[in-house]
Amino acid sequence: MNLVMTTLGYAHSAISLVGIVSGFVVIFGMLDAKRLDGWTAVFLLTTVATSVTGFLFPFGAVLPSHEIGILSLVLLAIAIVALYIRHLAGAWRWIYVVCALLAQYFNCFVLVVQLFRRVTALQAIAPTQSEPPFAVAQLVVLLFFVWLGIRAVKRFHPAPVT
Repeated sequence: MNLVMTTLGYAHSAISLVGIVSGFVVIFGMLDAKRLDGWTAVFLLTTVATSVTGFLFPFGAVLPSHEIGILSLVLLAIAIVALYIRHLAGAWRWIYVVCALLAQYFNCFVLVVQLFRRVTALQAIAPTQSEPPFAVAQLVVLLFFVWLGIRAVKRFHPAPVT
């Protein structure tokens, strides 16, 4: 069982990192009003897989990570509908941008949590994740995503799909 959980942990982490990298490619494409369909499919697929695989780890109670996973899956479902069913028509454009950005933000939020749990130097400065360095790191991530979100909503007006 330990080998299965270790393998799942590595797979979950790898999928998460692919989702984060592809998510930033997609977001920076949005800033140039580009859809980047292949990267978008990778981002959506791996980000859904990240949330789903997070539920495969044993747990006795619903944790904050599960709540973030549920929120992320809801946002991703809306983003997928906005992109593939509603084709970004009308309000679906900004709904897609906001949902995709929030899903990426949640990925990065969890990444910061994991870095502070697993990197020795970060553990030393914020061992309980209630210390100021952890709060500052999360605030910087949040402000970066607010800035990205405002810019992406204003700039992402891709050519219509025909």
